[in-house]
Order: sequence, then C-alpha cells, then structure tokens
Amino acid sequence: MTLQQIYYALTVSDSGSMNSAAEKLYISQPTLTSAIHALEEELHITIFNRTSRGVSLTNEGKDFLLHARQIYQQYELLIDKYSSPDQIHHKFKVSAQHYSFATKAFVETVKKNGTSEYNLEISETKTMDVINDVGNSNSEIGILYLSNYNRKYLQKIFLEKNLEFHRLVKANAFVYLYKKHPLAKNKSIAFDQLKDYPNMSFDQGENSSFYLGEEILGQNEYPRTIKVNDRATMLNLMRGLNGYTLCSGIISEELNGNDYVAVPYQADKKNPNTVMEIGYIIRSHTILSDIAEDYINELKKYFEV
Repeated sequence: MTLQQIYYALTVSDSGSMNSAAEKLYISQPTLTSAIHALEEELHITIFNRTSRGVSLTNEGKDFLLHARQIYQQYELLIDKYSSPDQIHHKFKVSAQHYSFATKAFVETVKKNGTSEYNLEISETKTMDVINDVGNSNSEIGILYLSNYNRKYLQKIFLEKNLEFHRLVKANAFVYLYKKHPLAKNKSIAFDQLKDYPNMSFDQGENSSFYLGEEILGQNEYPRTIKVNDRATMLNLMRGLNGYTLCSGIISEELNGNDYVAVPYQADKKNPNTVMEIGYIIRSHTILSDIAEDYINELKKYFEV
C-alpha cells in the first residue's frame, strides 16, 4: 500500500465516482480503477460498491478510509512542516459549539498568520458534529464542554472515537440575556424567576439527547423553549422576546457587542448549579499543525486575560 493509493481512494470517496476522481487526479479512469483494485486485493477488503450511478463506501471501506485519512493528513503536515517556507500553504479547521471566544481565538490566529498562505475554516455546529469532525479527521480541533451531567456519556464516545479532551477553563452557570430584560440588573437569577421567559437552546438535530445539549443545566425542564441554529438568531430572539440562555458567562463583547449581559445563576436544592469544564478535543497521539498550536495558544491566552 502506498500513499498514492491512499490519496486515490480518498479522492474517489470524496468525488463519488471513478470518472470524476480520475479527472481531478489527471489520470485515466482505467488507471485509477486498476490502482483501487490492487489496493483492495492487497488489503483483502472491498472498499467501494460500484454501480452505474457511481461508487459508495462499504462498511469495510468506511473503516479503512477513517484510518487512511488520518495517515494522509499526517503526511501532509510533515510536508508542510519541512517544505521550503515559500511553498507552505497552511491548512486548518476547527469545529466548535457556539462560543464567541472560539471565534475570537480564530480571528487572532488568522491575524497572526496573515502574511502566510493559508486555507482555514471554522464551523460552529452541533455537539455530535464537533465530535465526528475531529473523529473523522475533518477538523484538527473541536471545542465543547463537560459537566457532571454529560461527562460519562461524552467520555464514552471519546474513547470509541480515539479522542482526548484537554480542559481550558472551569466556569459556573450564568443566565445570558438582553441588557433591557426585566431581570438584567439582578445580582443573580434563580430558576423560578425564569419561568415566564422563553429558554433559548441550540438545536442538536437528530441527536437531541440532553447529554449533547450546549447549554449548561439543559437537563432541567423549561416550560417555554425555543431552539435555534446560530448565535445571531439567538441574540435577536433574546432581544425581541426577552429570551435567555444558560451559559458559561465567558462572552466576547468585541464580537457579540455590549447589548447583552451575563448574570450569575442562583442555585437552590431543586435546581443546583454545576461546573462547566470547557476545553478542546483532538485525536489521540496526533501531531498538530503549527497553526493548530497557534489556535490553542490563542484560546489559552484568552482565558488568562
């Protein structure tokens, strides 16, 4: 098995057909087909199902390409690291729950690498997508949190996907709301005081388990709930409907503006507080790119301020 064969297989998977992949690779379709057949014979597996409409991965193929993609990405990192400086083209992707500090760190990372050639991406997305992106090596880093409520559930998934969690900061629960909300000037807010206002939470799609919720204390029952998919919509609804969300209180005013406030959550016996451990996940035993290291340093720097 060669790196070229791995690259061919990855290109076929991404393209969905032998013809399209051959065009991208600038080789003939029979040459590509022969290379894939040789790889399958060597590994004693079938990587692709062939049909008149294209190709699809077999279960064996999915497993193989999961590992093959990691190998090829590590190879690309080595090429980037040891190529001549004028040939380096930085690539990096981070997937995150909806945190303004994650975006702020990304902004600073882009500024730091502004004189280099780069291909960077940030995706604010659902919790399971964050995990899958890193697990499938589509992202180098994922940003999410653990708490006493979700820790065992998420750590089990991390183990299955060969991921490791690195804590950045601990935070208690805060109520995040518009500055003109009737409760905005309170020194603290109890759960019972929130019953007349809509609770905002990020939609987790099909993976709607409470353990995957982005909001701390998501296991509580809220009489009024509204689900959204992005931070901008949530902020607009908080402003227009006197809605609120429960979060870490770690907000970047530079990006979110100063029209919103975070008020400490006041716990009681029935509705206790809990601690969020916010951190990042990476694949175990992986070599991070220089730009990924820059991003982690920017995250750490943010929490040191």
